[in-house]
Amino acid sequence: MVGLSRHLPVSWSQRRRHARSSAPGPAIAHHERSQESPRRAPSRWSRVRGLGRSVAGQVFLLQAAVVVALVIAVVVALVLQARRDSTQDARARTLAVAHTFANAPGTARALTSRNPTAILQPRAEALRRQTGVDFVVVFDRNGIRVTHPDPSLIGKRVFGPYQQQTIQGLTVTRTFTTSRGPAVDSGVPVFRADGKIVGAVSVAITVQHVNAVVNRQVPVVLGAAAVALALGTASSALVSRRLRRQTHGLGPAEVTRMYEHHDAVLHAVREGVLITAADGRLMLANDEARRLLDLPPDVERRPIAALGLDPGMVALLTADRPVTDQVQLAGERLLVVNVRPTAPYGGQAGCAVTLRDATELRALAGRAERAQQRLRLLYEAGMRVGTTLDVTHTAEEVAEVAISLFADYATVELLEPVLHGAEPEETAGLLRAACRGVGQGPPLPAAGECVVWDAATPMAMALAGGHAVLERDAAVSPSWLARVPELARPVPDLGLRSLISVPLKARGMVLGLVTFWRSQHSDPFEEEDLPVAEELAARAAVCIDNARRYTREHTVAVAMQHSLLPRVLPRQNALEVAHRYLPAQAGVGGDWFDVIPLSGARVALVVGDVVGHGLHAAVTMGRLRTAVLNFSALDLPPDELLASLDELVTRIDQEGPENEQDVTGATCLYAIYDPVAEQVTLARAGHPGPALVHRDGTVALPDVPGSPPLGLGGGLPVESVDLRVPEGSLLVLFTDGLIETRERDIDTGLALLRQALSEPPHTPARDPEHTCRAVFDALRPDDPRDDIALLVARTRRLDLARVAAWDVPRDPVAVGRVRAEAGRRLEMWGLEEIAFTTELIISELITNAIRYGSDPIRLRLLRDRTLICEVADGSSTSPRLRRAATTDEGGRGLFLVAQLAQRWGTRHTHGGKVIWTEQALPGTPDGTGPLVADAAIVQ
Repeated sequence: MVGLSRHLPVSWSQRRRHARSSAPGPAIAHHERSQESPRRAPSRWSRVRGLGRSVAGQVFLLQAAVVVALVIAVVVALVLQARRDSTQDARARTLAVAHTFANAPGTARALTSRNPTAILQPRAEALRRQTGVDFVVVFDRNGIRVTHPDPSLIGKRVFGPYQQQTIQGLTVTRTFTTSRGPAVDSGVPVFRADGKIVGAVSVAITVQHVNAVVNRQVPVVLGAAAVALALGTASSALVSRRLRRQTHGLGPAEVTRMYEHHDAVLHAVREGVLITAADGRLMLANDEARRLLDLPPDVERRPIAALGLDPGMVALLTADRPVTDQVQLAGERLLVVNVRPTAPYGGQAGCAVTLRDATELRALAGRAERAQQRLRLLYEAGMRVGTTLDVTHTAEEVAEVAISLFADYATVELLEPVLHGAEPEETAGLLRAACRGVGQGPPLPAAGECVVWDAATPMAMALAGGHAVLERDAAVSPSWLARVPELARPVPDLGLRSLISVPLKARGMVLGLVTFWRSQHSDPFEEEDLPVAEELAARAAVCIDNARRYTREHTVAVAMQHSLLPRVLPRQNALEVAHRYLPAQAGVGGDWFDVIPLSGARVALVVGDVVGHGLHAAVTMGRLRTAVLNFSALDLPPDELLASLDELVTRIDQEGPENEQDVTGATCLYAIYDPVAEQVTLARAGHPGPALVHRDGTVALPDVPGSPPLGLGGGLPVESVDLRVPEGSLLVLFTDGLIETRERDIDTGLALLRQALSEPPHTPARDPEHTCRAVFDALRPDDPRDDIALLVARTRRLDLARVAAWDVPRDPVAVGRVRAEAGRRLEMWGLEEIAFTTELIISELITNAIRYGSDPIRLRLLRDRTLICEVADGSSTSPRLRRAATTDEGGRGLFLVAQLAQRWGTRHTHGGKVIWTEQALPGTPDGTGPLVADAAIVQ
C-alpha cells in the first residue's frame, strides 16, 4: 500500500509523476504527432476570442473591467471633491483677507481722511497680489468705491446689498457667477475706534481651482490606470505560465485519463484510504474506508468531527503528526491506522490515512485496556487519596476513586477508635465512614451507622482471614445475603451481583474494611481483580493510618492547649469581658489571652502569640502565660512587666539545648484598666495594637509605642501609653491571625475590623459577646492557618460614691481622726460588721507610713466586690512581713494586717508606693472570715 499511496491523486506533482510513467516515450509521441494533420496558424481575432476561454484570459478581462470602473469612479469623485474643497477654500480665504484688511491699523482712519483712495489703493493692490484674490474693494458708508483693481471704477457706487455691511455691521459671504465662472465674495464692515461703521471691505475670488486641481490629478489617475492594466496583463501571463507549470504541460484529456486511472486503483484496493484537509474536513474516501467506518454517502468536504465517529478515531484522522500502526476501536471493528502528511510530497496541507481491519486483535486490546485501567486506578489512588489528614475525608476519597474506575458502589467501614485517632481494638465495632455509588440516592446504608457483619458474609471472612474475599455472583449465594437485612433489599433493587471485600491493614493492624460492588451493567469481578483491590486497600490503609495518627496527636495537642488557657474568666466589676479562641486547622499554635484582677479594683488584659505550631508552641505559651501571671502578682506596670518577660524569654533561649527550637517570635500586648480613673495603660512587644470603640460608635486604633518581640529586645526599654477610656467604651485585643492571612494583608484586615466594629455600641444587642460574634463573622477565615485569639472588654466606672480618700498629715495625732472618718464612711456603706477590723488595718498602715515613709501620705477606701484599703506614701521602700521575737516592742503590724485581711500587698508607682489590703464584704461566702479573726485577736 505504500507504493500505491504514491499514485493517489492528492497533488498535481503526484499526478505528474504518474503521467510520466504511463505516457508514451519520445519516439512514439513524435510519431503520433507526425500522423496528425498540420494545423493552421491562429489568426489575431481567434487569439482574442480564445483569450476569454482560458483562466488567465478571464482573469485579465476581469482585472481590466475593475480597473476601468475604478478610474471612472475616482475621476468623478475627484471632480466633485475638488469643486467642494475649492469653494470652501475660496470662502475661507476671502473672509480671512477681508477681516485682515478691515481690522488693519489705519484702515478706518484712512476712510475718514480727505483722500482715502491715495492711502488704501496701494495697500489693497499689494494685498491682492500677495493673497492671490481677484478683487479687494473698499467702499464707504454710501457704497462709493474707494479702491478697485480697475481705477476707472473708483468713485462709483457698488452694486448689491452693501447696506448689510455699512449700516447693519454684518459680515456677508455670498457666491455669484461672473464672466470668468463662479466666484465667492466676502464683505466685512470697518469699525472706527468709537464703534461707528465708516465703510466696508469686499474681497472676491473666482473658483478656478476646480479645473486646475482636476487637470493636475486626472493625468495621474489615468497613468495609474495604465499601470494597473499593464500589471494585470503581466499577472495574467504569469498565471497562465503557472498553470502550465502546475500541470506539467498536460492537457485536459491527459489529466482526465490520469484521474480515472487513479480513481480505479483507489477503489480497487482492499484497504481503506482517506484524504483529509488541514481544516479537519474529509476530502476523499474509498469504498473500503466507507465500509470500515460505516460512513454515509455524502461525506466529501464535511467536517470529520460531524461524521459520528468515536472521539479517538476523530483525533487520529485530524492529527497533524505521522501515526504508524496505531490500533483504534471503531464500533465492532479493530482498525490499524496509519497517517502521513501530504505536504512534504508536493501536495496541499492535509493527511493521507490508511485503515486495515484487525478485529482479531480485539481480545488482546481488551486485556491491554483492562491493564491500563488498573494502572490508572492505582495512579489516581496515589494522587487523590490522602490529600488531607482527616480520617473520614480520606475514607470518602477511597470510595470516590473506586467508583470512578473500578466499581459501581463502594463502602468503607472503620473501627470506632480509628475515627477518633485512637489505636484500633479488635473488639471495637465498625462504623460506616463512607458510602459512594453511581446512582442518585444512597445505594446502601448511609455513612455514620454502626455495622455488624454476620460470620457467613464475605465481609466477616475478610476481616477474620486478613485477605481479600471475592464473591462473583451474589445472586447465587442467598444463604448469607438473607442473613444481612441491610443488604437483602438494596442488592436486588440496585442489581448488585459481584463484590470484593478487603480488610484495611497498616503496620500489622486491621483498621477497617472496604467493599467494592459491581452491578449487572458491568462485568463481574474476576480473580485478576483481587491484586488490584488489595493494592488499592493497602494504599488507602496507609493514608487512613496517617490521618488517624495525626488526629490523635492533634487531639492531644489541642487538649493540652485548652488546659493551658483560662477555662473560666475571674469575677471582677471593672470590665465586662467576652472572648473567642480558634485554633489553627494545621495544628495547635501558641496564642493565648488572660484576664487578671489586680489590686485597687484594676484589671489586666493580656493577649500573646508564640510563632509556630505544635506541642512546642503550646508548651511555650503555657510557660509565658504562667510568667505573666507571676509578674502580675507583683503589680508591675505594663512596660516593666514586658521588660521582665523579655529577659525571661532570652534566658529560656540561652538555657535550652542547641537542637531545641527557640522561643524567639513571641509577642505580647499587656493592658491595665483602672475603673476609678477611667484610664487604661498599654504596652506591647511586637504585637498588633488594640482597637478602641467609643460610645458614639467611632472606632480608633490607638498609637501604642512598639517594641521588638520577646527575646529580641536586647535590653531596650519598653514604652507604655495612658489612654482615657470613658465608661461604656469597648477595648478589643486580638492576635495577628484575625486580621492577617495568606489571602488578606494586614491593612485589609484592619479595614474589615473597623467595619465590623462600626456598629453603634449603645444598641441593646451591642454587648461584648455580640461584638465577638460580629468580628468573627466578618474576619474569620474559612481555613484558619494560624490561631486566633479575641478579647473584647466593655469598661465600667466605679461609682464615686463607693470611693473615699483622705490626705493624711505626717503627724501621729492625725491617725485617730482619719480612722474615725473612715469608720463613719463604712457606716454609710452599711459595713459596720467589719468596721472594727478595718480601723485596725488603717491604724497599722498609716502608722507605718508616718514612721517609715515620706510625704505625701494618702488613704483611699474602695467598696467593690471586696473592701479595698490603700495607703500611699512617697517612699519606694517596701515593707517586709516578719515574725517579731518576744522581746521586740514592734514588728507585729504587718503580721496583724495579714491576719485580718484576705489579701495584702505592695505596688510601686511613679511617686512612691501603695500598700493595699482586701477584705470580704458581709454576706459574701467569705464574709465571716474577718469576724472570726477579730474574735481571735480580742481573746
